[in-house]
Amino acid sequence: MQIKLAQKYGFCFGVKRAIKIAEENQNSATYGPLIHNANEIARLKDNFNVALTNDLSDFKVGDTAVIRTHGIPKEELSKLHEGQVNVIDATCPYVTKPQQICEEMSREGYSIVIFGDEKHPEIKGVKSYADGAHVVTDVADLKTLHLKEKIALVAQTTRKVDEYMEIANYLIPRYKEVRVFNTICNATFENQEAVEVLSQEADVMIVIGGKNSSNTKQLFSIALAHCPQSYHIEDENDLDASWFCDKELCGISAGASTPDWIIQNVVNAIKGFTR
Repeated sequence: MQIKLAQKYGFCFGVKRAIKIAEENQNSATYGPLIHNANEIARLKDNFNVALTNDLSDFKVGDTAVIRTHGIPKEELSKLHEGQVNVIDATCPYVTKPQQICEEMSREGYSIVIFGDEKHPEIKGVKSYADGAHVVTDVADLKTLHLKEKIALVAQTTRKVDEYMEIANYLIPRYKEVRVFNTICNATFENQEAVEVLSQEADVMIVIGGKNSSNTKQLFSIALAHCPQSYHIEDENDLDASWFCDKELCGISAGASTPDWIIQNVVNAIKGFTR
């Protein structure tokens, strides 16, 4: 069986940047998981003493808090500064962009519509920069909203472009002014394109990434649409040798929070099954 990696996969710019920031700030703690990958977070803890807390009150005066790649709500960031905590911001610049857009457009009187998952930490942060933003997942959600004549539309950085366009295409003919901001990051788009191409030729697809990783879920959804034998795993321990019986081409992709060392472990384990 041949094993083929997608043309684009794995760590994106924002994640690489955040990992480097964490490694440079030993004996600190991240507020919330730095990225959606438990194995990499464990590596940072073991090798660099970078802890993890989900409780804002754990930070005391003089402590160092590393802000996760997804960002945090505006009011929580203010509390850290007010508490004289040393704040190291590892928020991905692609996430900072919709935060800034929401703040500016809200100030100018626009209704803010955010396409994404309201429970995702990125969207919780982005929403906090607007005055009463509306979070939607599809066109049906839009039909229940009472919006102003001026609308600013942004998307979660890891969403599918075609689904974002459905939202935009619904709004544009129905409102006086709709400003559509492309806030889906390039790495997300490239990884999605690559997994779509590979999953059409593979007879088994492995998508590696955290179970709560939004961008990995999107990659898996695309793979599954083209290759019914697609599996979402976190690491090599989730593999099942039976998946590869009588298969000719195994395609592999990985989410933006998946480090190369986990991907290589998966590749080695699959090779072991097919020897």
